[in-house]
Amino acid sequence: MRLNHILRCTASVAVVGVAAFGLVGAAAAQDGPTTVDDIIVTAQKREQSLQDVPIVVTTLSQEALDGAGVRDIKDLQILTPGMTVTSTQSETATTARIRGVGTVGDNPGLESSVGVVIDGVYRSRNGVGFGDLGELSRIEVLKGPQGTLFGKNTSAGVINIITEAPSFTPGFSAEATYGNFNAWGLAGSITGPITDQIAGRLYVAKRQRDGFYDVVTGPGPRQEQDDQNQDFWTARGQLLILPSDDVSIRLIADYSKRDEYCCVSTQVRTGPTYGIITAIGGQQTPPAPGFGKLPFSRKAYANRGTGQEMEDMGLSAEANIDIPSWNATFTSLSSWRNWSGVNGMDLDYTTADLLYRVDDGGYGFELENLTQEFRLAGATDRLDWLVGAFLTRESIAREDSYWYGAGYTPYMSLLLGSRLNLTNPAAVNCVTGAGATPMGIVGCLTGATAPTGPGFGVGQGVKDHYSQRTESIAFFTNNTVKLTDKFDVTLGLRYSNDHKRLIGVQDNVGTNGAACGGALGNAGAIGGAIGIANPTLTPAQIQALASTLVGTICLPWANPQFDNRRISESNNGGEFSGTIKGSYRFNDSVMGYASYAHGYKSFGYNMDRVQAGVTPTSSLYFPSETVNSYEIGLKNTLFNRSVLLNLTYFNQKFEDFQLNTFLGTAFVVESIPEVTTEGVDADFVWFTPVEGLSFSGGVTYADTKYGNFVASDLTNPANFPQLSLLPGARASFAPEWSATASVAFDRSIGAGLKLGMNLSAKYSTEFNTGSDLLPYKMQDAMTLLNGRITLGAEDENWALDIWGQNLTDEEYMQVAINAPLQGSAFQTTVQPNGTYYNPAGDTQTYNAFMGQPRTYGMTLRVRY
Repeated sequence: MRLNHILRCTASVAVVGVAAFGLVGAAAAQDGPTTVDDIIVTAQKREQSLQDVPIVVTTLSQEALDGAGVRDIKDLQILTPGMTVTSTQSETATTARIRGVGTVGDNPGLESSVGVVIDGVYRSRNGVGFGDLGELSRIEVLKGPQGTLFGKNTSAGVINIITEAPSFTPGFSAEATYGNFNAWGLAGSITGPITDQIAGRLYVAKRQRDGFYDVVTGPGPRQEQDDQNQDFWTARGQLLILPSDDVSIRLIADYSKRDEYCCVSTQVRTGPTYGIITAIGGQQTPPAPGFGKLPFSRKAYANRGTGQEMEDMGLSAEANIDIPSWNATFTSLSSWRNWSGVNGMDLDYTTADLLYRVDDGGYGFELENLTQEFRLAGATDRLDWLVGAFLTRESIAREDSYWYGAGYTPYMSLLLGSRLNLTNPAAVNCVTGAGATPMGIVGCLTGATAPTGPGFGVGQGVKDHYSQRTESIAFFTNNTVKLTDKFDVTLGLRYSNDHKRLIGVQDNVGTNGAACGGALGNAGAIGGAIGIANPTLTPAQIQALASTLVGTICLPWANPQFDNRRISESNNGGEFSGTIKGSYRFNDSVMGYASYAHGYKSFGYNMDRVQAGVTPTSSLYFPSETVNSYEIGLKNTLFNRSVLLNLTYFNQKFEDFQLNTFLGTAFVVESIPEVTTEGVDADFVWFTPVEGLSFSGGVTYADTKYGNFVASDLTNPANFPQLSLLPGARASFAPEWSATASVAFDRSIGAGLKLGMNLSAKYSTEFNTGSDLLPYKMQDAMTLLNGRITLGAEDENWALDIWGQNLTDEEYMQVAINAPLQGSAFQTTVQPNGTYYNPAGDTQTYNAFMGQPRTYGMTLRVRY
C-alpha cells in the first residue's frame, strides 16, 4: 500500500478524533470522577499508566468486561478492533488473530501467533486457553510482536488476562443466569483472610445450554439432534501469602471439565456430488438452482457423533520479593499445566456414513507444560531495568484416526465413475482389480464380468500416534533509559533456544490400504482402459484422468505406504527477538513514539499424514516464522485527562508465514515467503462530565496481504494449485476495516437503587474465511451488537441484569471449508485468470462453521 494512502486513512481517523473533541468540550473545565490516569496496564511487566506505554494496547476494565458479558476470549473480540476469534471442528481448534494475522488451531504441531497469558502463565495453544475466565480484574490486548517480554510465540500480539486476586477484606458473590436455548448457569466466589498473613479466594461455576444447530441424524448411530451445546464446570482456588512487608506469594490452582457436542457444520453451497450422496441413501442440504450459494441455515447433517470431552488443570506459584537496597523486585513464576481433549467427528457432514472419528480417545491430544520464569526489575532516577530467564518443557501426545463407514465404498464407486464419464459407473473393486489387460478393466468399468479387487472395509481405517517433546530456554532484558525529562529510549532483547523432538507411528488398521495398493499396481492398465473407453482423449488427458482416479483412491488415510511408518525427527534452533522504542513527551497530555520490533514463532512438525502425489513426504518439519514491525504512534490525554485518543501507524512483514490449510482431504502446512500488514490503529475513551456516562471504542485499518510467490517457493510445489489464489491477495480472516464502539451508563436513580446500561458493537468489512480464498468462503460485511441493562442496589449488594448478545441475530460464517470428497474447486491446468480456479469448473460442496445466533437472558447477582 502506498504511504500516502495510509496517511489519508490516518487523517480520516484523526477527523473522527477531532469530532470527539468537539463533543467533549463541555468537559474541559471539570474534573470527572474517573480519568485516563486510572487506566493501569502491565504490558511491560511493570505497572504503568496506559498513556506512558509505547505499545498499542486495548485495555478492558472489569466494568467493561462485565458490561459486555465477557466470559471467555471469544466474547472479547466485540470490544477489540482488529481482532477476530474463530473455531472449527472442535473448541480446541480455536484461533485468535490480530491485524489479520494468526495461526489456524487445528494442528497442535503449530504454536500460536497470538499469545494467551493468564495470570502470568503462558498458554502455548490458543485452544487450551478458551474456557470460563472467572472473575476478571482486566484484560490487555497488546498488538504487534511482543517477544521480548512475552516470548517466542507472540509474533502478532498478546492477550494478557489478569484475574481477581485474594483479598484480606471478606467478600462473597454469587450469580444465577437463565437464557434462551435453555441456558442456565450458577457461579459463586468467596474471599477473605485465613490468617493475618494469608488470604484466600475460591471461584466455582457451572453452565449448560442447548445446542445452536438442529441435526438430521439419518440412520445413525448418532442420537443427539442438536449440536454446539455447552456443559462445563470450572473451579479456581487461590492463596495470597504475605510473610513480610517485602514478600508476597500468590498460589493458584484451577480445574475445568467440558462434556459437550461440537462441532457440525452446515452446507453453504451443495455441489453436484449431492446426487451421489442421495443415491447411496444419504442426506444433505439440497442444492440451490444452478448449484449456487444456499440461504443461511443452522440445519446440519451428521449420522456420527460429535461428542467432545476436555479437561484442563493447572498450578502456579508467583513470588515477589522486594529488595529495598536495590530499589528492585525479584519475581519467580512457576507453573504446571495439563490439558487433554478428545472428540468425535462426522467427516463428510452428511448422513451417508462415509468417514468418521469416534470420541473414544482415538482422536485428540494431551498437552503438558512446565514453566519457570525469573525476573529482576528495578529503577533508578534515569533507568528502569529488567533482566530475566524463562524455561519450559512441553509434551504433546496426539492421537489421530479415520474410520470407513458403510457408505464409503459405494460412494467412491459412483464418484470414480462420474469422473470417468462412464454411462455405467465403475465400482471401486473393478478399478483396483488385477486385470491382466486394459480390456479386462474396461469390461469391469462398463459392467462386464472381470476380476475384482479390494474395496474399503467397513470399520477399518487408520490409527496414528504422535509424541513431541519441546525444551526451551530464553534470556531477556528490557530497559528504559530516561535520556531527558521528555525523551525515553527502550531497548529490549531476548534470545530463545528450542529443541524439539517428534516421534510417531502411522498405522493402517486391518486390510486398509489394499484398495490403493491395487490401484497403484494397475496404474498402467487403468490408463489403457481409459483410452479405450474414451477414444477422443489425448494422451495427456488420459494421464491426468488416470492420476486423478488413483489419487482419489489413494488419499492419505487409504495409502498403504503409511502402514506401520515410523517417524523420528529432531531439530534445535535459536533466535533473537527484540525491540527499540523512542518516546517523546511533548507535554503532560501528548506523547509520541516510534518503535521497531523483531519477533518469531518457533519451527515445528505437522502432526498429520502428508503426501506429495501418493508418496509420503520424508519430513514433517516446517521452519520458524519471523516478523519485523515498525510503528509510529501518538498518545493523547485531553480535557482534564478525561479523554484518551491514541493513533498508531503500523507496518509488519512476516517471513516464512506458517499457513495451516485444509485442502479437502488433509491439512497441509506451508511456509508462505511473505505476508505484510500495514495500517492504522485508533482507540478512544471518554469519561464524560455526565455522572456515570462513558464512551469507548476503536478503529483498525489493516491492509494484510500475502506476498507474490510461485510453486517453487513452497515446501511442496504440488500444493500450489490449491493455493494459487493467494499470491498478492488479501489474507484470510483479515477485514480491511474493523471498528468497535461502547457506551456505558451507571448512576443512582433514588430509593437506594442505581441503573446501568451498556451497549457494545463491532463492525467488520468483508473478509474471506478460508485459507485458500475461494469465493464461496467470503463473509459479507457485518455488525455484531451486544447489550445489557442492570437494576441494582447502590451499595452493589444485588443486581439484576437483562442481557443480549448478537441482538440483531447477524448470520455469519466463522470458517468455511471444502467438504471432504465432495467435488473439486481447482482445475489441473492454469486458467485464463492466471490461477488454477475457474468458477465454471467449481464442483465443490462448501460447508461452514457458523457464528452464534442471538442469545438473551437474565442474571441475578448478589454480593457483600
